[in-house]
This record gives sequence, C-alpha cells and structure tokens, in this order.
Amino acid sequence: MIETRKIPNLILNDGHLLPSIGFGTYEIRGNRGVDQILTAIQDGYRLIDTSTNYDSEGAVGEAIRRSGIPRSKFFITSKLPGKYHHYEDALKMIQESIFRMGIDYLDLYLIHWPNPKRGLYLEAWQALIEARKQGLVRSIGVSNFTAEHLDKIISETSVVPAVNQIEIHPYWPQPKMLAVNQDRHILTEAWSPLGRGSKELSEPLILDLAKKYHKNAGQIILRWHYQRGILPIPKSSSVFHQRDNLDIFDFALSDDEVAQINQLNRLDGRVDNQDPNEYEEFD
Repeated sequence: MIETRKIPNLILNDGHLLPSIGFGTYEIRGNRGVDQILTAIQDGYRLIDTSTNYDSEGAVGEAIRRSGIPRSKFFITSKLPGKYHHYEDALKMIQESIFRMGIDYLDLYLIHWPNPKRGLYLEAWQALIEARKQGLVRSIGVSNFTAEHLDKIISETSVVPAVNQIEIHPYWPQPKMLAVNQDRHILTEAWSPLGRGSKELSEPLILDLAKKYHKNAGQIILRWHYQRGILPIPKSSSVFHQRDNLDIFDFALSDDEVAQINQLNRLDGRVDNQDPNEYEEFD
C-alpha cells in the first residue's frame, strides 16, 4: 500500500462530512471490479459512488469488506433507479441496495434522474425522507435535477437535498446550475468530471496548464472542479490514474485560469444529450 493522500473534507447542509473527491464505479463490476475498487481504497479513496443501475453495488461491498478498514471510515453513495419512484418501491430498493452491499446503512442516497414526464420524483423524495428517518440513509439528495425539480421537492416537503450530482466537465461547465445549487446550500457533485473520451484531456489550454503546473490534464480538470466548489467523482480502472486523480491538493489555478477553462463550454457538450427535462431512466 502506498502512503495515502490527505483529502480535505466538505460539509453538507445536514452537518455530515464527506471527502472532497470520490471514486466512481460505473462499469466497474465482478472480480476485476472488486480488485479495482480495493486498489482505489488502498490509495486513499473513501467516498465510493455506486448505483443500482451500475450493477456495482456488490463489488463495492466486497471491496470494503476485503479492505479491512472499518465501515465508519467510508462514505458510500448509491442511487434510486427510475422504475422505482413509487413510495413503497423506493423504500424497498434502498433496503435492497443495503443488502447487496452487506452494510447497515448508506451515507448518501440519491434519486438518479427526475423522470419529469412520469411526475413521480416528489413521491420518491418523500420515500428518501422516510428512509433517513428510519436510519437506512444518513444524507439524502438528488442527481440531474434542475432548478424546477429542486424547488418542487423543497416547497412540498421543506427538506433541502444535501447533494445534487450533475454532469459537469470543461465542455459542459454548468455555471447556472452550480449557482442554483449554491443558492439553495446544496453541494454540487460532478459525474463524468473529465468528460467522455479523451477530447477534453487533449485541449491545448488544459495541456498548457498541465505543463505549467507539472501535472497531467486530468489533474488540471479535477483541480478546476475543486476550486469551483464542486466535488468530482472520477472513474478509472487504471491504478496510475486512480492515484493521479487524488494528487490535486498541492497546487492552485488562478481565478483567470479557472475562467478560461469555463470558456471551453460547447453547445453540444452534454454527454449523449441527456437533458434532465427530457431524459427518462426506467431501467
């Protein structure tokens, strides 16, 4: 085991602490997935992000058991699939996620997508509130919610999500949604924080900054997230990339450099054009 990095903590609006960078487990599963997650844990990751739809909950639980590190040292997140937005279904699914991981509770549970055409996300949110009351979940939040979706659940329940996990990367910086979350004291997490593919990692601006700070392109992008008050959830099956992604706390971009990266925004920057007002997740 290499010496683990010191990762700063962030505080949620409900008072719970979580690490300022997490490890994503999309398409990381099976025996190989357990090994990859275990390596990430050994390198210092404690925030592990999974989902029922990632089919990685079992691998996450197994890696945590094999690590020998107490459960209390981890911050485990999972997410509610779209087909389980009905109240009773949502409560059962939360229990199923806990059973699959072999743990007693989840640190954070999110509604994965609002599926607004079905109009059940308020019912799902009410189930998450009940799950928190029952001690199944410590913090509750949402993913891919817009201002309209957030305001509906807040106005109807008076419970503000602790987290809104949304798509953010240099081609899709989302300044308006970041401000929406900040105005409501909701922490913004970023999925696909490095984008998809290698285009953003090959941007001349990113490469110039990497050369200036003696870092790689991924580290520049993750530092950009951190300085914007965003918690990135990068996924990597590579041991070397896993380690590099943690090594972002010993330098700082200037305000102007952060602004320059913001300007890389593209109209077609969204991954697979997944607009939360239109995209429906039913799996």
